[in-house]
Amino acid sequence: MESSALVYILLTLVTIGFALCIDNREHVELHIDLYEHSKRYRGLTRGEARNFVAQAAVYLLLAGVSACRIAVGNDYWVYRDNFNLIAQSRRVSSEFGFNYIVKWIQQLFGYDKYLPVFAFFSIITVFFFVKAMRDQGDYFAFSLFLLLTNGYYFNSLNSVRYYLALAIALFSVKYVLRSEYIKFLAFILFGAIFHKTILLVIPVYLLAWYLACHEIKKWHIAVGGVFLLSLIFGQDLYRTVVFKIYPYYENSAFDKGQLSYVNIAKCLCVLILCIICYKRSIKLRFRNNFYFYLSIAGLVVYCCGTFIPEVSRIAYYMVIPQIFLIPRLLADMEDGWFKKLCYVGVISAFTVYFIVLLNGMYDKNIRLLPYLNWIFN
Repeated sequence: MESSALVYILLTLVTIGFALCIDNREHVELHIDLYEHSKRYRGLTRGEARNFVAQAAVYLLLAGVSACRIAVGNDYWVYRDNFNLIAQSRRVSSEFGFNYIVKWIQQLFGYDKYLPVFAFFSIITVFFFVKAMRDQGDYFAFSLFLLLTNGYYFNSLNSVRYYLALAIALFSVKYVLRSEYIKFLAFILFGAIFHKTILLVIPVYLLAWYLACHEIKKWHIAVGGVFLLSLIFGQDLYRTVVFKIYPYYENSAFDKGQLSYVNIAKCLCVLILCIICYKRSIKLRFRNNFYFYLSIAGLVVYCCGTFIPEVSRIAYYMVIPQIFLIPRLLADMEDGWFKKLCYVGVISAFTVYFIVLLNGMYDKNIRLLPYLNWIFN
């Protein structure tokens, strides 16, 4: 591992250090659980000022590292070529909203000025990630730790359109939890102009909300069983639909049908933790129950959706809210040695995963390392 990896390591340590200064539990409770969005302004308290400064520091550091990159990511130069094709009004496979913004930035800064384009999408992607953690993450620092060590942020340096859509989907979860469906649909449709896979979260998130609100009945289990069987025996039909939407994925390098054992293991471990904490943290807490059903959906996709090209891109929509679920599960545990053991186990596991992730970033199919930026390189 060469020296530029220190940029990612230091970024992780410094941003988590700032995040430890943030206590936004009251904000999340008022913003999500109690629906009190119109509190009378009573002046900025010292705690709120500290939260604002620390959150701003986290945002600026994450956005800065992302926005200033150059030649980072296996698709960096592919995107640059597509930017130029868009500027020439040539046909590309990306969605119209993405194309329109790229063309507008090229008109503003000049042809083949790709750095401002990458910077723009970095700034708004990180904004939605940080805003989602501020509004939904009771334990901001822990959620940030999971966002970074799981690779969601670092992988956003690749696949620009998809990770913007993922960040918007994570942000939009709060509107499902608050039953503000018009706002939820508006943000999902907004995300769809950058990457249309986000449309899948409409039925998935609403179904998870429904299950979290109702006691599970036999017919729910029967319908779920039929759906599982359809994923196993109806793969040709599903593939036909997928390739109607994304024809260029068929028989491509992404159409490999491989099981992601690591992601399956992560989902299983989270579900085991949910079972341990079910009575204390899942059964009586609507938000945790909602995240729980999304985690089950993610595991189903990883296990039964291998026929879908880039299946992780579908599953991420369902498992990324675990960055809010895991800290809540651990915090709700009874104080004692088992709680401390779970904290140590979770933090150690994701730290090891992050180290493995860093080593894998040199792979030619990922190329997130070495890190280069236009300021020093």
